[in-house]
Amino acid sequence: MNTNQALSELLVDVDWVAERLDDASVRLVEVDVSRAAYDQGHIPGTVLWNAYTDLRHPDYSPIGTAELERLLSASGIDPETCVVFHGYGAHLGLWLLRSHGHERVRLLDGRREDWPDAGYRWSLDAPAPPVSSYRLAPADSRLQPSRAEVQAMVGRPDRVILDVRSQAEYDGERFWPSGATEGAGRAGHIPGSVHLPIERLRSEDGRFRDPDEMRRALDERGVTPDRRVVAYCTIGNRASQAWFALNHLLDHPDAGVYYGSWAEWGSLPDTPVESGFRR
Repeated sequence: MNTNQALSELLVDVDWVAERLDDASVRLVEVDVSRAAYDQGHIPGTVLWNAYTDLRHPDYSPIGTAELERLLSASGIDPETCVVFHGYGAHLGLWLLRSHGHERVRLLDGRREDWPDAGYRWSLDAPAPPVSSYRLAPADSRLQPSRAEVQAMVGRPDRVILDVRSQAEYDGERFWPSGATEGAGRAGHIPGSVHLPIERLRSEDGRFRDPDEMRRALDERGVTPDRRVVAYCTIGNRASQAWFALNHLLDHPDAGVYYGSWAEWGSLPDTPVESGFRR
């Protein structure tokens, strides 16, 4: 299967979703960092995954496989379910399930507003899908390397640790994208990591840039197809967008996401940290 064919099967539009609202084998999942947008209206039948409270522990470390299994079960998802991700963290959901071997995953392409703009109605009802049973495969370390595997990449010329956060986060001026540092961990970046803000791959409207433009930006930073690359950000959302571009748009054969990202790395007392920011 060529790249265009694979991509066309992965991406769906609002009409595709609308035709399947009553299909029990399809589950819609909106991924976001709060419930604000969801509570104002969502596609009927959609369940919400909060990237902080559902996909991470209170200390911001990622949930484990057993906890993800429970989330999937509570969402009415089993191994045969076609899961359609959308919302702020859609790529994070897509990457996470793919890393555990769930192949029936789709991405609702476009903006959240495309649903009402197409004449479809929002729902205010929170669905209660029937609880399912799901025993996940272990995470594929090529897609979801551990913190120890990422640390072992430091200094290796055949590996790239790709930081897709903002300049202020990379330099250590900020821990969180919002700017808050007080009460957070250590700000900075993983030693030797290559910095390429996600905006070099995405335009202002959130869509990915032209593939040739993305390739040039990556080539400038030494992110070439002959090198293993692992992306990270703060909680994995921007990193999963970079993974999607590398894996699905640019034919990069060996890309993964460090799921712990800076929320985990910068919160630990003994991980190596570099910072270019001086107060």
